[in-house]
Amino acid sequence: MRIVLGIICVLFGGLGWVGQAISAINFPLAQRLGLQEKSEGIDSVYQQAELNAARWDSFVLWTLIAAGILMLINHYWWPYLSLIAGGIYLDGGGREAAKYLSLRKSGVRVGSSKELKMAATLFILMMVVALWVIIYAMWFLAAQGK
Repeated sequence: MRIVLGIICVLFGGLGWVGQAISAINFPLAQRLGLQEKSEGIDSVYQQAELNAARWDSFVLWTLIAAGILMLINHYWWPYLSLIAGGIYLDGGGREAAKYLSLRKSGVRVGSSKELKMAATLFILMMVVALWVIIYAMWFLAAQGK
């Protein structure tokens, strides 16, 4: 399971990190690629918040990629970095979902229905991968303690 999860972490983490890096460097390009909501469908304050979030995410989302690489090479640090990465991704997915729901309920334009469905799918995937990584790392560490 470690190898499969390591591959998932590298691929999923890589896609997320690259997407946020593109968004942080060239937000209009990210919008054209469908990585960010189109300007006409969102409030300008929300767009600035998304740009700033992309900058932060491009700084922290590498952790899942690194955890996956450490899993693949079976480095003794993989469970510890997996707990950190899992925590970041679990927080990110849940926080972003809560943000979308509260802003939308308050009447803030946060994207089209299609964009919201895509975002919801991504947030759910983030949380599922995060929980899988956290649970597996905790299980591994608990088994090592026996």
